[in-house]
Amino acid sequence: MVSCAESLGVPRGSRMFRHAVSAVAYLSEEKIATKVGYLKKTFRWSDAEVSIAVSKFPILLTRSKDSLQSRSEFLVSEVGLEPAYIAHRPVLLSYSLEGRLRPRYHVVKFLKENELLDCDRDYYSAVMQTEKVFMEKYICPHMEAAPHLAEDYAEACRGEVPTRFRFA
Repeated sequence: MVSCAESLGVPRGSRMFRHAVSAVAYLSEEKIATKVGYLKKTFRWSDAEVSIAVSKFPILLTRSKDSLQSRSEFLVSEVGLEPAYIAHRPVLLSYSLEGRLRPRYHVVKFLKENELLDCDRDYYSAVMQTEKVFMEKYICPHMEAAPHLAEDYAEACRGEVPTRFRFA
């Protein structure tokens, strides 16, 4: 298991090493190779990008194909993130698509389209915030300009994405 984790590009002394060992503990070499191939195909990653993603987030190897496919379609096709961008930030793939990724994307998109958010704030920074900080930075400052934003965000988090976020 140790040599398998190292062969995936996770250095023995790194903080992620124990997670890598845990991830490969119940996977055969064949299953790992299949998952790596699936990651390359689904995210259009090179060998180097798979290695980067796995070294930063080894639990990625335990994610289901359906989970990876749906996140790939959303992050690449809808959000417009480059595959290399995702490979360097694989923790994005750990978050709930319906409970976090999609709702926050709609908030960021709404705020940018209505020039309420600095263009230099990116989607990743919005996703990485705790719920409390996200509300403080992305929702509360815009309550006057967009009074329904909190309500629309709450609906989106429940999977009831409004047809569009509203101003008044």
